[in-house]
Amino acid sequence: MANTATIPSAPLSARLGASPAQIAAVALVALFLLAFLIVPIVRVIQIAFTGLDGGFSLVHFGDFFQTTLLRESFWNSIYTASMTVVVASIIAVPLATIISRFRFRGAALIHTLGVIPLVMPPFVGAVAMQLIYGRNGSVNLLLHDWFGFRIPFMEGLNGVIFVEAVHYFPFILLNLSAALSNIDSAMEESAQNLGASGFALFRKIVFPLALPGYVAGAALVFVKVFDDLATPLLLSVTNMLAPQAYLRITSVGIADPQGYVISVIMIACALATIGLSQLALRGRDFSTQQRGGGGLSRRKLGKSGTILATAFVIVTLLIVLSPHIGILLLSFGTVWSFAVLPDGYTLAHYATIAHEAGPYITNTLLYCGLAGFIDIVLASVIAYVVLRTRLKGRHLVEQMAMAAIAIPGLVLGIGLLRTYYDVHLPMTGEPLATFWGMLVIAYAVRRLPYALVSAKAALHQLHVHLEEAAESLGAGKFTTLTRIVVPLMTGGLLAGFVTSFATAAVELSATLILVTRPPDAPISYGIYVYMQAAAGRGPGAALGVLAVLVVAIATFLSYRFAERERDLKSREGVF
Repeated sequence: MANTATIPSAPLSARLGASPAQIAAVALVALFLLAFLIVPIVRVIQIAFTGLDGGFSLVHFGDFFQTTLLRESFWNSIYTASMTVVVASIIAVPLATIISRFRFRGAALIHTLGVIPLVMPPFVGAVAMQLIYGRNGSVNLLLHDWFGFRIPFMEGLNGVIFVEAVHYFPFILLNLSAALSNIDSAMEESAQNLGASGFALFRKIVFPLALPGYVAGAALVFVKVFDDLATPLLLSVTNMLAPQAYLRITSVGIADPQGYVISVIMIACALATIGLSQLALRGRDFSTQQRGGGGLSRRKLGKSGTILATAFVIVTLLIVLSPHIGILLLSFGTVWSFAVLPDGYTLAHYATIAHEAGPYITNTLLYCGLAGFIDIVLASVIAYVVLRTRLKGRHLVEQMAMAAIAIPGLVLGIGLLRTYYDVHLPMTGEPLATFWGMLVIAYAVRRLPYALVSAKAALHQLHVHLEEAAESLGAGKFTTLTRIVVPLMTGGLLAGFVTSFATAAVELSATLILVTRPPDAPISYGIYVYMQAAAGRGPGAALGVLAVLVVAIATFLSYRFAERERDLKSREGVF
């Protein structure tokens, strides 16, 4: 009988495709996401489908659709989100076309100014737009004096659509401009040789080829509008899903099942929107044969075309920048009511927030700073495990992290509140859900996808040979990570931190649900509280200007960090 040699089994780390430290790190990340994203959302869904007897039931959904107000709110939300996409498209599609197809002086400036609305959260500019476009706002006062009529820009749902479209149209502008720039110019020239020209050329050839960019931007606008809570509330529009969910939880009580039913419907609508956007593009080929990306051939506009394009651009930019202008005037204005402009100007509102708003600012810096730090740590671990190991299940953890982008902030806040309200802190006995640290967790979970994208991009640009070279010279895994990987990823990680910080600073949906004490509130909550009363609109506007400056500076720093890192790597030959 022949002797059978015993083959030693491979180490566990080799079989799993990662080191014990890497496995432990990704396990902690998975537990964090499970505790503060998956479990709260599952809890919301569970309550929505639980009947009075404790078993599975659709009775709460039946009650939802039998309640006139809730049924009306559902259709109002669908209508508002859809019409916002239409109005945003009316603004964004011509701008993207002018920038991408024609030699237009100032195209770079138009592109830059067109993105500025994203710097201001819609709820910050909502009151200012009411003062400019409301029934007794600046524009309607002038129209009534000159022509004897008014336009209901801000009446009911019209106001929400107008504010949201002005704020979110850059999503369509950015995606469509990028798509147009990647179209093969030869395809346009071939269509022209076959007789296509003008609007027919754009409608049949150019726009269909850029459809993926447009659909991506439009889907994002729809989801963002569906999720927005603060803008309808500030405009006194409560017959929409997000306000109804908030009012149900805060007024009726945390046990009211309709708040959870609305949350499930909001999640379903967000997922359906993403699914429909992908379905709309399925089975269609948008690829080109070009190499290197020539983009559309830019043509010179004729005299009449230049005049029309210039007029459209000027009017559009005045409209989309009006919230910034309005909030700035309101922050300095003494009284602004039934007048085209404020009656006078003062620095008193800024003095007020200097004395009263200190805790709002301090809390914002603390909460958003901690959330940004948590995000870059979690994102770094996920990015490294996904790109540098063969650990089974790593992509599932990545998908869990990215899923947060499809979860409305209001729904996450409701889920965290219900899940952890009965969990008490050992020292104070305070519910964990009302502890200020839960705000940090909510911000971190919601912004993790942004940090993850930055971390993966930074690690993609770092060749694995650099790590292998360090290890071949005797450096351990930890030394390689701390001395090689992390320093070279610094620019991308800082960009991710700043992006998380900036967007968390103006998060209001989850904030309104989780803040129970004004001393624990951040700046977004302060703006909302100030704006509730006419006397507080001046200080609220001043605080809004401060928030916009924070986001603008953070956005600029994020861009600079990314550019500096790209330049350094280019000079050092890292690519």
